[in-house]
Amino acid sequence: MKIRLVVFACILAALTLPVFAASRPSTISGYVRNSAGTGQMGAVVQLLGTRTAAAITVFTDDRGFFSASSVVPGVYQVKVSAPSFLPSLFENVNMRGGTHRILNITLSTLWEAVLSMPRRQAQSDEDDWKWTLRSAANRPILHMRNGAPLVVVSNGSTGTGVATKARVAFVAGATSDGFTGGSNDMRTVFSVERSLFSSGTLAFNGNVGYGSGSPATVLRTSYSHQLSNGSRPEVAFTLHRFALPDAVLHNAALQALALSASDNFVIGDALEINVGSELQSIQFMGHATTARPFGSADLHLSPNLTVEYRYATSRPDPRLAKGYDSAPADMSEAEPRMTISGFTPAVERSRHQELSVSRRMNETSVQLALYSDHLTNTALTGVGDANANFGDVLPDVYSGTFSYRGAALNTNGLRLVVQQKLPSDLTATLAYGYGGVLDAPANLRWDQLEPALHNARRHALTAKLSGRIPGARTLWTTSYKWTSAHALTPVDMFNTSAGQSEPFLNLFVRQPIPGASSIGRMECLLEVRNLLAQGYLPLISQDGQTLYLVQSSRSIRGGVGFTF
Repeated sequence: MKIRLVVFACILAALTLPVFAASRPSTISGYVRNSAGTGQMGAVVQLLGTRTAAAITVFTDDRGFFSASSVVPGVYQVKVSAPSFLPSLFENVNMRGGTHRILNITLSTLWEAVLSMPRRQAQSDEDDWKWTLRSAANRPILHMRNGAPLVVVSNGSTGTGVATKARVAFVAGATSDGFTGGSNDMRTVFSVERSLFSSGTLAFNGNVGYGSGSPATVLRTSYSHQLSNGSRPEVAFTLHRFALPDAVLHNAALQALALSASDNFVIGDALEINVGSELQSIQFMGHATTARPFGSADLHLSPNLTVEYRYATSRPDPRLAKGYDSAPADMSEAEPRMTISGFTPAVERSRHQELSVSRRMNETSVQLALYSDHLTNTALTGVGDANANFGDVLPDVYSGTFSYRGAALNTNGLRLVVQQKLPSDLTATLAYGYGGVLDAPANLRWDQLEPALHNARRHALTAKLSGRIPGARTLWTTSYKWTSAHALTPVDMFNTSAGQSEPFLNLFVRQPIPGASSIGRMECLLEVRNLLAQGYLPLISQDGQTLYLVQSSRSIRGGVGFTF
């Protein structure tokens, strides 16, 4: 009798467990990125169900991450859309009970889709079929876990087609007048990217100057590979060379070689890890080697709530977010940041730790962050006709500025950022920051500056507005960062959030030029920094000249760029 009961119980369990498993809800999550791998915040992800499954709509956070839980088992169509991108539709996404599926989605712009189209041929339906296969570049990589099959769709080029993108720009700045930074030297900026092995990308970037001064050169080559688990390791090699004329500082050419490696991966579908390090070898009046590790850990508590810890050992370059052609090749903002004191070179060394909480509420995003900064050999920026023969300033002929070695900066602070998406492709951002800066009294003699430098606490308020003009397709950003009192360094200088902005009034415009489709996309660039020339601290140099220390020098840069 007992044996019969046991057999009956086993048969009953075998019949009911599949039904129970099929009724368990599923989860779908992933990332929405552009072709450069940057996460797209505010993208709309819709799960369009069949008769037995209801439609679900979620939005991506500031990292491009989305997640939908309690998904009823069924067959769905996943539609992804974002401003300025072509929508993507993925059909027949079968969600089984109790499974978790991950989608890594790459959105393409209309221009990128046009560039990747094959040459049209008069005959052959076979070419149309190849184009259909090649257009799968923006489909996701899908994972089915908990014993279900694994489905992988390549997000790179397929077949024999190889995607190559190239860009070249010619940029020049306004002449420095002794009060503002800037250089009238011309420079050529180029960028070439080529897809390799369907999921790899080889990139080569350069920024080469020429004109009246000695040329400055920055070259960078990198290779990244998209793995099936969603991670994207990257290896990069960068060369910096700044050759100062002997009339400025004898035998003071600066060469820096940097080798960096980074990787990102996801643990448990909720924890995203980004780690890496850069090794720099610097030749400047001697030799120095520095290691600069960096990393971050993002815990996605929900589709709209993220907790992040970030560690950095070098200041971020704010211009890289605007495009490589806008990034300077001078010593004022590019790593490594060098100074001298008594003809002895020093490298700025920094350590930044940050803990932040980000939350999205429909079209509004909010971030609260606490941070701690420690800098030694802090590089301060100055403008004016600095004399390098005294051995305590490092002139930069490319930007018309100079670097001065400041005191150590030890501080902690907080940041609050609110970003609101508005109609007509407008985005408004308001940020408040509180933290430590370096400062000194005004109208000092140069020999009085070093002992007068001190740490101070400042408040900062940033307002930023950006958007795109629909008819003209003009991309523009304007910002103003106010500081409660004078400061020689920005408040929260390691800020990489949506509230990041250079000090004072700034303007950036990228304007496409119509009618240039035969040679590729053509556009004009304009960048104005510290338009009102605020925040200058006057000093009297050893030879009686008036010099200025400033958070950000006023400069104007413009040019024209071509994308092929």
